[in-house]
Amino acid sequence: MDTTTSSTTGNGSGSDKAAAAMQSAKGTYNEIKGVAQKSAASLRSDLSSLKNDLDSLVNRSSSLSDDELAQAHAQLMAKFSSVRYAAKGIATEASRQLNRGMETTTEYVKDKPMQSVAVAVGTGLLLGLLFKRR
Repeated sequence: MDTTTSSTTGNGSGSDKAAAAMQSAKGTYNEIKGVAQKSAASLRSDLSSLKNDLDSLVNRSSSLSDDELAQAHAQLMAKFSSVRYAAKGIATEASRQLNRGMETTTEYVKDKPMQSVAVAVGTGLLLGLLFKRR
C-alpha cells in the first residue's frame, strides 16, 4: 500500500512540476514580451527622431557652414550609433528568448515524449485536413 501511495504521489509531483514549469514559462514569456514591446517602441521613437533630424538637416544644409555641417554630422552619427546599439540589444534578447523557448520545449518533450508525439500527430492531421480543403 505504501508503494501505491508513493507512486501516486510521484506522478502527482511530476504533474505539479510540469504545471509549475508551464506557469513559470508563461510568466517569463509575458514579462519578456512587455520588455520587448517597450524596447521596440523606444527604438521606433528613436528611429523617427533620427529621420526627422536628418530631414531637418537636409532642408537647411545649404545655409550651414562647413563647421556646422560637421557638427550636425557628428550628432547624427552619435544618434545612429545609439539606435544601432539598441537594435543589437533587441536582437540579442530575441535570440536569447528563442534559445530559452527551444530549451523549454526540449525539456517538455523529454519529460513527456508520448504526449508530445500525440500533440504533433494531432497538429499534423489538423493541418492536413485544413490544407486538403483548399
